[in-house]
Amino acid sequence: MTELDPQRTALVLVDLMERLVALPLAPHAGDEVARNATELARSFRKAGAPVVVVRVERPGLAEQPPGSGLLAGVAEAGDIEIVKRTVGAFHGTGLDDRLRERGVRTLVLAGIATNLGVESTGRAAVDHGYELVFVEDAMSALTAEEHRASVALDMPRLGTVVTAAELRLSA
Repeated sequence: MTELDPQRTALVLVDLMERLVALPLAPHAGDEVARNATELARSFRKAGAPVVVVRVERPGLAEQPPGSGLLAGVAEAGDIEIVKRTVGAFHGTGLDDRLRERGVRTLVLAGIATNLGVESTGRAAVDHGYELVFVEDAMSALTAEEHRASVALDMPRLGTVVTAAELRLSA
């Protein structure tokens, strides 16, 4: 069991957008990822911990592709919404400042795709000095092999990998 201090921890949900959740993801289907992520978000909000929702916008387009909004039910009033234009959520978004002003030192990461947006955000977070927890069953990739490579090889070098059931916020 991994227990975290809600006063110093934030949940970061990466690219839970309609068009990405609808992709044929593996090893976890998009609806499973979304369900686990929204349950995590609910528990973080209840504990008073910040929830960050991240979505990507393709640079240079007058209009984003259909389905580029966050999946219904992912974001709630009071969440920190970040719009990124790169793979990870830190570059040029002000995310680090917004987390530091809240005293956050640990990030719990989930979203799509495991080996792209989630891992890239995690790598930048480590560079910024954050402790990391990755929620394996609240993320997925375009292939099971890509997901497993990130979860088994890269993410354990950056932080701790857990399932949603293994994560607790202290009272």
